[in-house]
Amino acid sequence: MPTRRAILKSAAALAATALPLQAAVPVLRASSGTAQLGPSDMPRTPVWAYGDAVPGPEIRVKRGDRVVQRFANDLPQPSSVHWHGIRIDNAMDGVAGLTQPAVPTGQDFLYDFTAPDAGTYWYHPHNRTWEQLARGLYGPLIVEEDTPPEVDRDLTLMIDDWRLNEDATLHDSFGSLMDWSHAGRLGNWVTVNGEGEYSTGVQHGERLRLRLINASNARVYSLALKGLDGWVVALDGQPVDQPTRAQSVTLAPAQRVDLIVDVTGQDGAEAFLTSHEGDQDYAIATFDVRGEMRAAPLPAPEPLAPNDIPALTGLETARTADLLMEGGAMGGMQSAMLKGEMRSARDLAGEGMVWAFNGMAGMPETPMLSLERGETVRITMRNDTGWPHAMHLHGHHFRTVAADGTFGPLRDTQLIQRGEAIEIAFVADNPGDWLLHCHMVEHAASGMMTWIKVSG
Repeated sequence: MPTRRAILKSAAALAATALPLQAAVPVLRASSGTAQLGPSDMPRTPVWAYGDAVPGPEIRVKRGDRVVQRFANDLPQPSSVHWHGIRIDNAMDGVAGLTQPAVPTGQDFLYDFTAPDAGTYWYHPHNRTWEQLARGLYGPLIVEEDTPPEVDRDLTLMIDDWRLNEDATLHDSFGSLMDWSHAGRLGNWVTVNGEGEYSTGVQHGERLRLRLINASNARVYSLALKGLDGWVVALDGQPVDQPTRAQSVTLAPAQRVDLIVDVTGQDGAEAFLTSHEGDQDYAIATFDVRGEMRAAPLPAPEPLAPNDIPALTGLETARTADLLMEGGAMGGMQSAMLKGEMRSARDLAGEGMVWAFNGMAGMPETPMLSLERGETVRITMRNDTGWPHAMHLHGHHFRTVAADGTFGPLRDTQLIQRGEAIEIAFVADNPGDWLLHCHMVEHAASGMMTWIKVSG
């Protein structure tokens, strides 16, 4: 049997030679730079960025189009690119150490895949994500429908929080065990599309599609609309069965929500996207209303066309598994397996491992589940920790299963509150080795990672 190292080496060689290096192949370059994250009277912030900008360039294609990007790594660390939420070939998933080796400094890797599903997705590193993401490495990937909904404008808003010093430099507390064992790295400054004071002009009666993406390491946003009347039409790239009123929206790390909104604010006023934290609401995006596009509101939007996600059937005979989340500050974990050896909580902390899945800290050598293509799977996830976790499954979308057997919407990332237990179900229709982890990325780095294998 070939070793995992040999398989990774072969995959890297194949990707590197799939297309000749030529000007026609777009280059997604990661490098050091600066960005004006703070107000204009503050210095620019040293960042790491794709294409010299935060966020990186928007990659926008039609459903079924081929996406070809040659990733060039000019960072001082190895890196990779994960295409979050897209059901693509496993070799293109960008998980360093699982689907490919990390791309060394000064080298490149060819990502080449077909985008099968319309929706709002994004890309980010999957090597030392806890640092590289916090330094600014992320960008949007938008896959348009064959027939998009009728809106006047389609806007992508990437929301992020940054931990800034008074001179606008990034605080160097990357890898802090305090962060890793608590909520994760939380910032003190929020940006939208890399701007701390994001604003755009709109008109009364204008209909907008707002694609909201949470690119933060760990922050959960509670968002609301003021001067905007809207509907949720998609979650994590997948259309909801029926548009629902967007009274407030919870957006965990890596989650996305598509809203269709009408500007109800009057000419000369302002409309806002607000975030609620503690006992305060503050605007993270401002919409300056200037003029009127239409006086009468448009009809409520119709549902978006669904993507071709396999329907859930045979739940009674589905493969089942349990995933217990343990550890962290105020948790009761006394010990866990690490690299084949049972270790005490104190020893684990010394290794930077403070969380566990099913009594195992860190990435296991063997998969949590080995599945045949087409199998239906049910996983019960129980959060026995003092903190929420945003669980992300690569390569698939799943639904929650309620106690009465009803299904929640399709998602690829699910927020699970402390003390909560949920069940997810999906059809394992995409062959390969797929990561399952907490997208509070500090939690993943310090223990909350496992994987499933789909054969066939």
